[in-house]
Amino acid sequence: MNNVNINLKALNFPDKPGVYLMKDRQNKIIYIGKAKNLRKRINSYFTGSPSPKTNFLVKNIKNIETIITKTEQEALLLENNLIKKWKPKYNIDLKDGKTYPVIRITNEEYPRIFRTRRIIFDGSVYYGPFPSAHQIDTYLKLIDRMFPLRKCRGSLKKKRAHPCLNYYIGRCFSPCTGRISKDEYREMVGKIKSLLSGKASELIRDTRERMLKASRSLNFEEAAVFRDNLSSIKFIMDQQHIIDFSKLSGDYIGYCSSEHIFTFVILQMRDGKLIGREIFNSESYAETEETFLHFIFQYYTEAQNIPSIVYIPELTDSRQATLLSEQLKSSLSGKKLRFIIPKRGKHLQTLKMALENADEYLTSRLSMYKRTEDLAFLKKTLNLPSLPRRIEGFDIAHLSGQYTVASMVSFRNGIPDKDKYRHFKIRSLKGRIDDFEAMREVIARRYTRVINEELDKPDLILVDGGKGQLNAAKQILNSIGLRSVPVAGLAKKNEEIFIPGQSNPIVLEKNSGALRILEQVRDESHRFANSLHGRLRRNSLTSSKLTSIPGIGKIRSKILLEKFKSLDDIGNLSVKEIAEITGFNNLLASTVRDHLLKWHNEKKAE
Repeated sequence: MNNVNINLKALNFPDKPGVYLMKDRQNKIIYIGKAKNLRKRINSYFTGSPSPKTNFLVKNIKNIETIITKTEQEALLLENNLIKKWKPKYNIDLKDGKTYPVIRITNEEYPRIFRTRRIIFDGSVYYGPFPSAHQIDTYLKLIDRMFPLRKCRGSLKKKRAHPCLNYYIGRCFSPCTGRISKDEYREMVGKIKSLLSGKASELIRDTRERMLKASRSLNFEEAAVFRDNLSSIKFIMDQQHIIDFSKLSGDYIGYCSSEHIFTFVILQMRDGKLIGREIFNSESYAETEETFLHFIFQYYTEAQNIPSIVYIPELTDSRQATLLSEQLKSSLSGKKLRFIIPKRGKHLQTLKMALENADEYLTSRLSMYKRTEDLAFLKKTLNLPSLPRRIEGFDIAHLSGQYTVASMVSFRNGIPDKDKYRHFKIRSLKGRIDDFEAMREVIARRYTRVINEELDKPDLILVDGGKGQLNAAKQILNSIGLRSVPVAGLAKKNEEIFIPGQSNPIVLEKNSGALRILEQVRDESHRFANSLHGRLRRNSLTSSKLTSIPGIGKIRSKILLEKFKSLDDIGNLSVKEIAEITGFNNLLASTVRDHLLKWHNEKKAE
């Protein structure tokens, strides 16, 4: 039966509520739907201007069968049961997604604050969720500047003799050494909680008064600090979408879709606390709103923690919310579950947060799908044995043969996997300039270790350069028994790709997503190599400067470089503080500080 015949048949379907079953040419059920009016609903698939996903579904339909029910409510129940039984290809298929980050203030004598994706029921306080980790990090950075809580983990029952470096650079008040009382620390934590709850009017007023007092006392540096803190507080208040969750209870469901791909987010609020978040990914070829209603019915007939109220976005037909409530009542042994579409206030704000989370995660999913397509294109173009999910990239950096280093970066599914990055100091050149030999050394060191420690091999090795670098890498791989591991070179001049056994380079279109992945690997390996090279040069210059100070040799110079990030950090401390951190006597600490202040003043004069 072709689609024209199905369309004609649709005109003869009953004008009654019921369920329809769409089948393919193998007579397999591919989609199940319900309708208040079977004739109108089925006919809508073949008339008007259907969406691309509806067109896709219609192309695969070869027959439609119907089951008439007495009421629309019965149709909803039957539809759900049939979907569970037959699991049609184009109906909603739920898959768990990831959770979103929140800010956690720990339940400890001296609490810590940090971001996390795990909710632990130990009395800790949580704020969020946030659509992205970047937004949380912005808040935490500002909060840390105003209220530097401790960074160390564990109990503070046993006091330490000396504070860590964080205390000296103003990033902690050192409760571990008793330099701040418990009450003072708790007061600081309380201010953070007020700020994150949106109750910052008192904090703003207090900070402004302190700023004006410092200014009147001509203490302009302190006034500037309070001014910056005031700007930070206002920034957080303007930017944040954190809700004061007090007294909120219920589930808030947001969703977002693109074509047949859906993401659903459920924020579970109980007595003002966010007790859980669930994210589901699904694919469905039904209309968007119909898919959303399918999801709700399927979720709450299987859910364990069911609230009395569920807040959902606006529906085209608001009667559907009442229908859902009635049908779920019979499925949940009489438990009443109300669906509310909030129009204003906290409930609408919380629902918007769920919708923003759904949009954020769907965007991430679509980006992942696109990267997978680009990796598949690379596999075909470079004739790789498998999809290049893990790519390891290499580059060499030096300055006229000095401080020659190599980098290895790792990409997983087209995304940097920074935990796997490695630096190498090249040992074999001894001042000579030989990029090919440097490439041989780093490839040999890296993949000898891979063999010896039985580490996972990459799906593709990418070297920065042309035929020379490629041949150097391939020569080593062959010699250590890794002939089967694919390797390619990317030359920057014309973005030409070289592969072994092929004399002419491969040139992809400039806007190719596959080329963009290779460029990102190459550019990241270049950046990472230069970061170590620059650090070695700076350390060498700094070390030579430090060893020119009377009483500072190589060992003491190394101690200073390990304890402090820069010479400015040392110069900003008192003699006593330098002595405490380094273990130097006061005379030597004073000598170091005097020389650093002298260099700093000379630098300013320039």
